[in-house]
Formats: sequence, C-alpha cells, structure tokens
Amino acid sequence: MTQVTVYSRPECHLCTEAIEAIVAMHEKGYRFELVEIDIESDGGLLRRMLEKIPVVEIDGELVSELILDEAAVRARLDTVGAWAR
Repeated sequence: MTQVTVYSRPECHLCTEAIEAIVAMHEKGYRFELVEIDIESDGGLLRRMLEKIPVVEIDGELVSELILDEAAVRARLDTVGAWAR
C-alpha cells in the first residue's frame, strides 16, 4: 500500500491543515496509509525540518513542503496508482 508521510509538530496550523486536506483525499477515493511523524521526537529531524514543515513524502519521495501542494500530492498518488478501484 502507498504510504503518505507527513512530518509535523504539535501546534502547527499549517501541519493541521495539510493533514486535514490529505485525509479528505483519502475520503474522496485515494487509498494510502497515512503516517504522521512529530519532528520534535528526534533532534535531527527537528533541526533539518523545522523551517519546512509540513513536509509530505509519498513512498519516500518528497512531494511538498511548507505549504501543502495538493496538486503535487494528487499527481504523485495518481502516479503510484493509489486510487480506489
């Protein structure tokens, strides 16, 4: 199954909005596993991603950072065949 990973942190309104938009894509028929990673759980992630969150990867490929690029996320989901059949 396709994996969508969102790197975020608590109290991040852009992260919350990104996750809500991604969940809405799931509700519209895309099929994927959503994994949320709190960058505060790892000092390296925090230093590397603090100025970029929310960071979205699909099957390990960077798709969006800072402001969710919904078109890019949908395009990548289409490419990996994550739509309901």
